[in-house]
Amino acid sequence: MKLRMAGAYTALVTPFTDDGSRVDVAALEAHVARQLEQGIDGLVPCGTTGESPTLTEAEQLEVIQRTVKLAKGRVPVVAGAGSNSTAKSIHHAHAALEAGADAVMIVMPYYNKPSQEGMFQHVTSVAREVGGAPVVLYNIPGRSVVDLTTDTLARIVEKAPNVVAVKDATGNILRCQQTLARFGDSIDVMCGDDALTLGMMAVGARGVISVTSNVYPAQLASVCRAAREEEWDEARKLHYALLPVHDAMFVEPNPVPAKAALSHRGAMKATVRLPLTAAQASTRTVVAEAMRRYEQGSLQ
Repeated sequence: MKLRMAGAYTALVTPFTDDGSRVDVAALEAHVARQLEQGIDGLVPCGTTGESPTLTEAEQLEVIQRTVKLAKGRVPVVAGAGSNSTAKSIHHAHAALEAGADAVMIVMPYYNKPSQEGMFQHVTSVAREVGGAPVVLYNIPGRSVVDLTTDTLARIVEKAPNVVAVKDATGNILRCQQTLARFGDSIDVMCGDDALTLGMMAVGARGVISVTSNVYPAQLASVCRAAREEEWDEARKLHYALLPVHDAMFVEPNPVPAKAALSHRGAMKATVRLPLTAAQASTRTVVAEAMRRYEQGSLQ
């Protein structure tokens, strides 16, 4: 059965213990449970927001397994499995699917700077090896330095029909429109930038894979629901209210501010793993103030 992505999916942070040496399992489970209680539409463990580059294989597996167990089939779990090694990506994808993930998300290979042909072969190799399981592509040129073109995506979709969606984090609504104009309903486009959610959904994206929904899952789900139901006045009101929060989530590299926000709420430690460092005092102030203003406004 083809996975259809829609609504707000949370790119889950990975909570750590104080010293960062271990995954804080209790905090992870409480975080996932709250996401489900608040009506999130899907969960994405072990992506960039989950600090996947610093997780061990055992930790990745545990995070995915616990997320799947708590989700209990209520929402899709799309596990981050990509890397800049095709062989490692295949290995991680198999492990994620064996752990119960509904799909895997493959980031374009970073640092290596592959050509379009290299990205084509990377993705189709992974898609072939997972035996028809759904694959979501993650195009984020700002982090990976390479940009998957619509021409290459067309080649991929023709060769690998189990590539079912793209997380578009190009920051370019024109690219989203080009993708949708070319592929129509044959591939799902999910916004990869919180602040562009409304704009991308207005031109046809089906939802967002969100950082902010770590903090406000129900609210992001409501934005997407209003947009999908074409209640544009309501969608604008909800989206614009969240814009200062979206901005605050990126005043330092993701997921540093998101973890600061969750720590402010008492949900987990603000700990991140090197080479990321814990939020500066100024960041914590910006985040707390954005949350205060948003929550105060939402009660009026």
